[in-house]
Amino acid sequence: MKALIVVDMQKDFVNGSLGTKEAQAIVSKVQKKIEDARAQGKQIIFTRDTHPVNYMETYEGKHLPVEHCIEGSDGWKVDRNLTVDPEKDIVLNKPTFGYLGWKEYDFEEVEMIGLCTDICVISNALIIRAMYPDIDITVDASCCAGVTVETHQAALATMKMCQIQVTNEA
Repeated sequence: MKALIVVDMQKDFVNGSLGTKEAQAIVSKVQKKIEDARAQGKQIIFTRDTHPVNYMETYEGKHLPVEHCIEGSDGWKVDRNLTVDPEKDIVLNKPTFGYLGWKEYDFEEVEMIGLCTDICVISNALIIRAMYPDIDITVDASCCAGVTVETHQAALATMKMCQIQVTNEA
């Protein structure tokens, strides 16, 4: 399978409790990338950061004390400017930074985009690299944003060191 993985492009990360101007700036580029991938016959996979209502009591909540992506909330939903095809696209809820079920997919090639470069994009890229050491994995930096510009750049450099291709297509 050739896949485009759209990481955590959720309202809370775009313009909600953890939103940034950098995240808002990539939304239209992400939508274009999704449309292009569909036209190429790639499988679109969306991940959603998914937390329980008692998030603030969890390990992550104690270290990042900003309530976000509470399952079922408006902020948990994929940004309204992105199209999710409920009949063709895969939507995965993940309770932490990286999804550990990637091995169930038969990836031939993966492209990743989304939020946050320095937390969830890098976590998933490295997990997939470990599970699929012989496939091309690409991250389009123009369709990603980090918590800060500096940590976004640091994450891109780290992924390059781990043989993940980093492009800047926009």
